[in-house]
Amino acid sequence: MLVSLDTPYADTTAADLSLALDGPEQPALHVLECRLPGGATAVLRLLGASHQVLLRAGDRRISETVACLPGRTPQLPEQAGGHDGRYAFRAEVCRLDRAGLGARIAELRSTLDDDPYALVGVFPGDPDAVTALRLAPVDDGAVRWQTWHAYPQTGELVTTSTTVNLT
Repeated sequence: MLVSLDTPYADTTAADLSLALDGPEQPALHVLECRLPGGATAVLRLLGASHQVLLRAGDRRISETVACLPGRTPQLPEQAGGHDGRYAFRAEVCRLDRAGLGARIAELRSTLDDDPYALVGVFPGDPDAVTALRLAPVDDGAVRWQTWHAYPQTGELVTTSTTVNLT
């Protein structure tokens, strides 16, 4: 689902981002709730400061926030784990020229536009200023999602991938 957002983004470079696990629900600009096989629910949330995913499976709740978080030192790890080995996170920052970033964002928009498990938020001022999230269906007892955070003013594309083992 492609949505136009009416607010500027709060983070302006990849260096502003940090990862927070199991933090509080953040104010969202747009939300997509996805029901998964086995009764789990994933809520994809676009924030003015990037993204949050809330996963509920039985009595377990996992919250992942990648954003510019007040009071928190910005630091986005290349990888992280948690929840007794059931949570795995990876992040990568790519630097692209304007044409390369535009091509990647155009491909993302095209691929994710009609995906019922995807949310793409376009921030005002630049069609390449996007935050996108895509949830993969449950497979082998695991839930997976990917995110993309584009910063056209710095030529950065942050991609993250997360796997949560529900078994």
